[in-house]
Amino acid sequence: MRIFASLVVIAVVAMAVGVWYIRGPHPLDFAGGAKVALADYRAGKPTGVPASLEKASLIERGEYLAKAADCMVCHTKPGEKEYSGGLGFKLPFGTLYSTNITPDKETGIGNYSDQDFLNAVQRGTRHDGAQLYPAMPYTSYTYMTDDDVLAVKAYLFSLPPVRAKAPDNTLSFPFNQRWAMMFWSVVFNPDTRFTPDTSKSPEWNRGAYLAEALAHCGECHTPRNLGFALDNRKKFAGAVTAGWRAFNISSDKATGLGNWRDEDLIAYLSVGHAPGHGSASGPMGEAVDRSFSQFAPEDIRAIVAYLRSVPPQPSPDLPAGTAPVAPASHRDGVTADARGKKVFASACVSCHGWSGESPVSPMATLTGTWAVNDPAAINVAQIVLSGTKRHTPDGALSMPAFGNAYTDDEIAAVANYVTARFGTKGSTLTARDVAELREQTAE
Repeated sequence: MRIFASLVVIAVVAMAVGVWYIRGPHPLDFAGGAKVALADYRAGKPTGVPASLEKASLIERGEYLAKAADCMVCHTKPGEKEYSGGLGFKLPFGTLYSTNITPDKETGIGNYSDQDFLNAVQRGTRHDGAQLYPAMPYTSYTYMTDDDVLAVKAYLFSLPPVRAKAPDNTLSFPFNQRWAMMFWSVVFNPDTRFTPDTSKSPEWNRGAYLAEALAHCGECHTPRNLGFALDNRKKFAGAVTAGWRAFNISSDKATGLGNWRDEDLIAYLSVGHAPGHGSASGPMGEAVDRSFSQFAPEDIRAIVAYLRSVPPQPSPDLPAGTAPVAPASHRDGVTADARGKKVFASACVSCHGWSGESPVSPMATLTGTWAVNDPAAINVAQIVLSGTKRHTPDGALSMPAFGNAYTDDEIAAVANYVTARFGTKGSTLTARDVAELREQTAE
C-alpha cells in the first residue's frame, strides 16, 4: 500500500508539474513589476475609455470598447447584418461558427442577464451553462473589468435585434465534446481582472490593458502550446492563424518590431500602412479597419509604448532584414518562375511595378514588406486568392481577388516569382499548398 500510495503521489505531482509547464506564464508576467488591485492604483485610469469619452453615455462608451475588442469582425458574416454571427472559423478538426450577439431573444443574447454576459466574456460560460470554445478569446477578455464588459453589453443591447441562428459546428471527435472545455478553462483561463503594474508608467498600463484585454493581440501573434493555448514563453513571436501569418510583434530587431520607428507603428495601426514595412491585409487589415483605426490617438500611442517593452523573440524561419528595390526592367533581376512572371505581367505589374515600388499608391508598394520577405509566401498567396480592401483617410484602396481567375498552380507560380524578385528568398509554393490555403479561408 505504501508503494501504491507513493506511485499515486508521484503521478499527481508529475501531472501538476506538467500542467504548470504547459500552462506557462501569464501574458504580463514578463514585466516583473509589483501589481496592485485596480482600485488601489492612483497614477491614472488604465481601463475604460479615453479621457475624451469619460463623460459620454454608457452606450457610447460601450461602442468604443466593443470596437476596441474587435467584436464585430468575428461576429459578422460578410454580407450579413452586423453582429448577427455565422462567420466560419476553419480549424484542423472542423469548423466553428460565431454566434449572434444582437439582442434577439431567440437566436441572440436578448435573454442574457448582466451576470450571464460577464460569465460568457470573462469565463467562457454560455447562458445555458455550456462552455464556449476559445475561438471566443475569453482567456484575453477575462482581464477586462466588469464595468467595461457591461458597457459593451449596453451597446450591443442598443442595437436592433436580428433573428439569425448560426450553423451547427462541424467539429470531429473528441473536439465536439463541449463539456471537456470545462477542464481546459480550469487550466488555461486565469479568470482574473487586469492589475496595473506600479513599476510602469500610466501609458504603459493603458497600453497593456488595450493590447492584452481588449485587442487580444496575443491570440493571433503568439504561438500555441500543446494544449492549444497561448505559449507566452514565445510571446508575440508570430504564428500562422486561420491561413494567414500573423508576424512577430515582439521587440526583436531582426524579425520583429525592434527596428520600426514609433511613427511607423502608429501609422500601421491607425491606417494600416507603414512606409517600408507594408500594408495590413487579411485579418490584420480587418482589425485595423474595424478596430484600431477607431482608437483615440493616445490609445494607439499607449499600445506602441507597451509593444516596445515586450522582450525580443526571434523568428528563425524569417530573414533578418528585407530585400532592396528590384530592377526597374523586367529583363533584369531574378526570374524564378516563367509562369509566375507571365501572371505578374498580365495581372499585377500595372499596380505594383517591376521594381516593386507602386506607381499607383504607396500602399501597393511591395519593396520592404513583411509579406514578400516571408519565404513561406503565405500572405502573398492569400492576398492573391482573396484580394484586399483597405479603408484609408484618402478613401478605399482595393486589390481584386484572383482566386477564381487563376489556378492553384498559377497562384503558386506568381507567389514564388514575387518573393524571389522582391523578397530576400524565393518561396517554393506548390498547387497543393495553395489548395490548402484556399481550404483554410473558404466559407
